[in-house]
Amino acid sequence: MHDLKITLIQSDIHWEDVDANLSAFEEKIWQITGSTDVIVLPEMFTTGFTMSAQKYAEHMNMRTFKWMKQMADQTGALILGSYIVTVHDRYYNRLLWMEPGGNFKTYDKRHLFRMANEHKTYAPGESLLIGTWRGWRLCPLVCYDLRFPVWSRNKWDLTSKRLSYDAAIYVANWPITRIDAWDTLLKARAIENLSYIVGVNRIGQDGQGIEYNGHSSVIGPKGDTIYTNEGMEAIRTTELSANALQAFRDRFPAFMDADDFTIEFEEYEESDYLPG
Repeated sequence: MHDLKITLIQSDIHWEDVDANLSAFEEKIWQITGSTDVIVLPEMFTTGFTMSAQKYAEHMNMRTFKWMKQMADQTGALILGSYIVTVHDRYYNRLLWMEPGGNFKTYDKRHLFRMANEHKTYAPGESLLIGTWRGWRLCPLVCYDLRFPVWSRNKWDLTSKRLSYDAAIYVANWPITRIDAWDTLLKARAIENLSYIVGVNRIGQDGQGIEYNGHSSVIGPKGDTIYTNEGMEAIRTTELSANALQAFRDRFPAFMDADDFTIEFEEYEESDYLPG
């Protein structure tokens, strides 16, 4: 592995205005100075954290998908961000992994924020995404997933002789009232998984009056804060060191003593996530 340059875009989001958000994020992407390997946008970056899924959901391969493909092709970087997608009359808070050239992967948010009735609007994801990009294994996740460590546990693979991933990336709309939990949990996920953790959160106020103050961060595998930003729009490229990551894992292989487990999925009824 070579070092990985990852760009965090911490921004306000225009409430339920896809046109304005695509224009704003395109402008911000072109403000990135120098080269980068990965560009990370916030959760629901085209609308804000809305439950108006019927109004704003897109089919795959449509507008936002095509926009992300264009941005990936023009920058040569992997683009990550979530938006509202509909498939077979179900709605998903779907993270899109878009590579230059059009190869893509998807991750549907597993843990839906019931305190905002997200679980009554969106269907939960059922599989973790771990993809490889420029030699790095990356695990993208969405907001509330951060509170559930079992879902993102980094396991040792006996076949490949390496951990499942090298960095987990959380995209979020995490409010200021619970920002201390965000800061703490990002560090916890880094420490327990011996991995880099990247968290990209929004700023500003949404259409429901909820305030956000960012705290987008890059955390090292020891739990050290490499970068964080509070309260303002920011475009920041940080380099993740492959050598530092491997050296720490060699010195401190706590993953060798981890408990083994499997995940059992709860059955969901359709009424649990369809609007109304």
